[in-house]
Amino acid sequence: MKAFAALIKTLDSTNKTTLKVNALTEYFLAASEQDKLWTIAILSHRRPKRPVNTTLLREWATEISGIPSWLFEESYHIVGDLAETIALILPASKAESDKSLSAYIEEIIQLKTLPDAEKKIYLQENWLKLNYFERFVFNKIITGGFRIGVSQKLMTRALSKATQIDEDILAYKLMGNWSPQSTSFRELILEENEADYLSKPYPFYLAYAVEENFKETMGDISNWSFEHKWDGIRAQVIIRNDEVFVWSRGEELVTDKYPEFQNFIGAIPNGTVLDGEILPFKNKKIGNFNALQTRIGRKNITKALLDKTPVILTAYDLLEWQGKDIRNKSFSERRKLLDALISNCDCDAIGLYLSNTMNFNSWEDAGKERALSREKRSEGLMIKRKDSPYLVGRKKGDWWKWKIDPFTIDAVLTYAMRGHGRRANLFTDYTFGLWDNGELVTFAKAYSGLTDAEFRQVDAWIKKNTIERFGPVRSVTPHHVFEIAFEGIAESKRHKSGVATRFPRILRWRKDKPIEEANTLSDLKALIPY
Repeated sequence: MKAFAALIKTLDSTNKTTLKVNALTEYFLAASEQDKLWTIAILSHRRPKRPVNTTLLREWATEISGIPSWLFEESYHIVGDLAETIALILPASKAESDKSLSAYIEEIIQLKTLPDAEKKIYLQENWLKLNYFERFVFNKIITGGFRIGVSQKLMTRALSKATQIDEDILAYKLMGNWSPQSTSFRELILEENEADYLSKPYPFYLAYAVEENFKETMGDISNWSFEHKWDGIRAQVIIRNDEVFVWSRGEELVTDKYPEFQNFIGAIPNGTVLDGEILPFKNKKIGNFNALQTRIGRKNITKALLDKTPVILTAYDLLEWQGKDIRNKSFSERRKLLDALISNCDCDAIGLYLSNTMNFNSWEDAGKERALSREKRSEGLMIKRKDSPYLVGRKKGDWWKWKIDPFTIDAVLTYAMRGHGRRANLFTDYTFGLWDNGELVTFAKAYSGLTDAEFRQVDAWIKKNTIERFGPVRSVTPHHVFEIAFEGIAESKRHKSGVATRFPRILRWRKDKPIEEANTLSDLKALIPY
């Protein structure tokens, strides 16, 4: 644990990629195989399940610290991180622990099965054997909130330096439904095992948002292929050995969530991997993303749910064909194979559709098609270089997304809550309302979009204009109007406003507008496109 905690401290204390890669490389060269395996798992979001709820963690940490619970809660709201708060308030340790990272994790996994009294003893004993940063890391593993500034790509780069295995090969090895409890470092990283590859997807290739004046740097428009950017769930559908596997972009195996794709068996040849978008498709029409959310996270996919929200796969790339990895072929070559595949099967009957490509003679023509995006139920256009291979991760230059402008509406600030991290001392998390019959009705929350100076100004005003306090939340005098931007909008029975918005954020502070001129709930509902 000491070595892992020292690694996390180093990673957390620098923004320099080189220093992070070097620290990880040195760790991978020195650590035991089991510790390396768990480090890879933690940094690729495969943490053990939380064994203790946060209420008990608060209670037991407060008890051993000898402080009142209200002081703990105030400290937590200032610090903004539960694991760090507990590490800070605990008394100084009087002993040391030589246990390895993997030994601690094995105990934490077993902890979930124990009664609360034994969990309490274990935690309090171990808190007093660890120094501050070791406690912090220990608590992060317990709470399952391990987020540091290290991407899986960066971690893979360091692992490549330590093992001399190509980065792309490692990225492929780390995809899939593996766990340190079901494999070893040698099996996962060092050994070749064909059976392991049956269900494995390829690392996803991701696009960059177009930059300002991008048309001037793209060169001849004939070098680019265009298609609509569909608003669904990015997925790879794999057909191998008469089995179907569905992977989300978040590296989650979601085959059981989409039983419709079992129809691909027999209709699509073995040795095929499709990259595309899962879309809701009721009555032969593309639905909105909110419809898909009824499928996400459900443990049981019932017949009623399948009837209510059927889905299709809209394919836009072919990564494997006849059992061969074809990612190095050009986009145009891969699309020809994909077009032929779909034209030679009764794909409508199995829920497989093609994302049609388009060519334009001018950017003006492309812009006209982009303007039709909402009408066609897309988010804009994808722009792909025709000769581009399918790469790993987010690479700049070949794939771009040209999204339509967001929806916007002017709303009134009604509630505020303290932020987290470096904003823990400021009220930066805001709730906004719109007018409805003379009352302000909550419709969205947002915590980004202002400058640091603007956040400080709003924070100072909130502290002087609080009406009521509800724990960490304050209601404020309606006074300030902000322009709120969001990517999508749909009707929702779960929200008081009757409307759900996607990715709301603050576009600008409308100091020029009195609250009487803020928009109404009717204005918001009028934006719902379908």
